[in-house]
Amino acid sequence: MTLRLEGAVLVVDDEPMVRMLVRETLEDHGYEVIETGDGQSAIGILESDRPISLLVTDVSLPGLNGRELAETAKRLRPDLKILFMTGYTHEIALGSGTELITKPFSLDNLAHTVQEIMAV
Repeated sequence: MTLRLEGAVLVVDDEPMVRMLVRETLEDHGYEVIETGDGQSAIGILESDRPISLLVTDVSLPGLNGRELAETAKRLRPDLKILFMTGYTHEIALGSGTELITKPFSLDNLAHTVQEIMAV
């Protein structure tokens, strides 16, 4: 069973193939997805009135990295849930409302992780 969100999932990754796979997986599970390749564009989306329930971001982004993006996102939207994607687990200190999935991950694991995050 797919859980419906009040808002979209914002996916941020500088690798177009990763963004495409994440977007398609989440859309296949009934989620509305917005995608972008960098943190600065993501902030523009987060500053809009568009409802967003979950930020899924790579940690290693050019310019504004995923951790900096998450900090800004939490200031803009304190209730926003965040899922980091990374191959470097030692880089992340998780805060409240923040989860981690390590690359490489299966698309089924991604969908399951998103469903668990949204169920809380």
